[in-house]
Amino acid sequence: MTHPTLDTEHRQVTLRIGGEKRTSASGGWFAHINPCTGTTDAEIPLAGPEEVDEAVQAAHRAFESWRSTSPAERRGILMRFADLIDEHGEDFKQLAALDNGTPIGLGDGFVGMSVEWTRYYAGWADKINGDVTSSLRTHGDFSYTLKQPYGVIGVIITWNGPLFSLAMKVPAALAAGNTVVIKPSELTPFSADLYAQLATEAGIPDGVINVVPGSAEAGAALVAHPLVKKVTFTGGPATARKILALCAEHIKPAVMELGGKSANIVFADADLDLACGLGTIMSVGVMSGQGCAMPTRMIVAREVYDEVVSRVADLAKMVKVGDPLQADTLSGPVVNYAALQRITGIIERAQRDGARLVAGGKRLGGELANGYFLEPTVFADVDPLCELAQQEVFGPVLSIIPFDTEQEAVAIANNTEYGLSGYIFTNDLKRAHRVSEALNTGEVLINGAANLAVNRPFGGIGISGMGKEGGREGLDEFLRIKGVAIA
Repeated sequence: MTHPTLDTEHRQVTLRIGGEKRTSASGGWFAHINPCTGTTDAEIPLAGPEEVDEAVQAAHRAFESWRSTSPAERRGILMRFADLIDEHGEDFKQLAALDNGTPIGLGDGFVGMSVEWTRYYAGWADKINGDVTSSLRTHGDFSYTLKQPYGVIGVIITWNGPLFSLAMKVPAALAAGNTVVIKPSELTPFSADLYAQLATEAGIPDGVINVVPGSAEAGAALVAHPLVKKVTFTGGPATARKILALCAEHIKPAVMELGGKSANIVFADADLDLACGLGTIMSVGVMSGQGCAMPTRMIVAREVYDEVVSRVADLAKMVKVGDPLQADTLSGPVVNYAALQRITGIIERAQRDGARLVAGGKRLGGELANGYFLEPTVFADVDPLCELAQQEVFGPVLSIIPFDTEQEAVAIANNTEYGLSGYIFTNDLKRAHRVSEALNTGEVLINGAANLAVNRPFGGIGISGMGKEGGREGLDEFLRIKGVAIA
C-alpha cells in the first residue's frame, strides 16, 4: 500500500515575511506526523512573537501601495493567482493528502472551490461602491459613504481544509485592498507554503501576503499586535474565546467561523435514497467527519426511522477508508493521535450512555494499523441531551434520533449551543420554508443543496461564530464604512 510522502521540493516549509523566505524561526520546531503512517516526515519552523511582528510590519509597509493599486489591476492579479492555483491543483491535492490525509478525490473539490472563490472575489475588486445617503439636502448636507480597507488583517486558519480556508478569507481581503498575515496550523503547513509561493508568481507584491506557521503563542501575538486591524479565524470555540478576549482588550473586530453540531431533519415524505446517501457521506465519509458544517445529527421521522437506520448503517459500512492517494478512497485518517484518542473516548462513552451502535466504532487495523484511521461509526436511539448529540465530535461519527412531530424535530435541532448549518429533506415545499425559518442556524440546505457556495454568505450563530464568508457579505467584512458630508 502506498502512502503520501514529501518530495524534496516541499520537504522544507518556510516562513514568508515581506517576500523573504526563512527556514528557521524563534518559536522552535514542530515535528509533522503523517496521519497515514504515524511517522514524522518533516520538521516545521515555528514563528515566535519576533517573526510575527516582522510579518505584521511588512504587511503594514505594503498596505498603502496595495490599497492604491487600481481595482482593475488588483482584479487581474487575483485572476492570475486563481489560474496558478488551478494549474497547481495536483500539487495541492498531494500536499493535502500529506497535510491531513485528505483523499485526492476530495482534493479535486477543494482545489476547484478555491479557484472559484478566488475568481469570484477578484471580480469584486472593481465593484466596491459606497452610497449617496442624502442628495436633497434634507439636513443641509450632501452625504455619501466610502468603503475602505482596514489595513493589516490577521488570518488564522485551522488544519482540516487549509487551502479552502485560505480561499474563503484571503481573496476577499485582498480584493478590498487589505494586506494579510496568515498563521496556518502547525499541523498542516504545506498548503499555505505553496499558496504564498503562487501568490508571488501571480504578481502579488512582497508584503501583501505573509505566512508565519506557529503555535498558540504566535496566534496570540498576531491578534494582539496593534497594527493588525481585524482578525478572521477558523477553528473551535475554545480557541475563539481566547482570540475574542484579546480582540476585546485591544478593541478590534473579528470574524469567527467556528464549529457545528448540524441537524439533518429527514421527514417521512423525503427521498430516502437521497437523504440516506448524502446524510451518510457528509457525516462519516467526507473529511472523515472533520468538518464544521457536517450533518452529524440525523433527526428522522418515526414512520421511516427503522428503514433509515438500516440504510445508513449499511451505507456507512460501504465507505472506503484508506490510502488518500487511491482514487476510490472516500475517507482518510483523522488528523493525529490525540484526535483518534478523543474520538474513541466519545464512542465508548456513547455506548455507556445507551446509544445503539449500528456501524463501526473501532480503529482500523491491518495495513492501516499505524495510521489514525477510524471506521465510519453510526449510533441509533441517541438521547438528544447526551454528550454525543450535544458536543462536536469532529470525527466520523453520526447520531440518529427519532421524532414524532415537526415541532419536536425543530426543538431537537435547536437544542444545542451551536448554530452553523441545518439540513432538511422533504418533498413538502411549504414545510421546508417553515422549518428553515424556525431553525436557529446561519444557513439551511434543503434536499441536498450544496453548502459553501461562493455567492451565498456562510457563517453561524451561537458558539458557531459571527460574521460571514462568501457572497458580497464576505467582502464587506474587510471594508470599513466612512460617512462623508458636504455643507
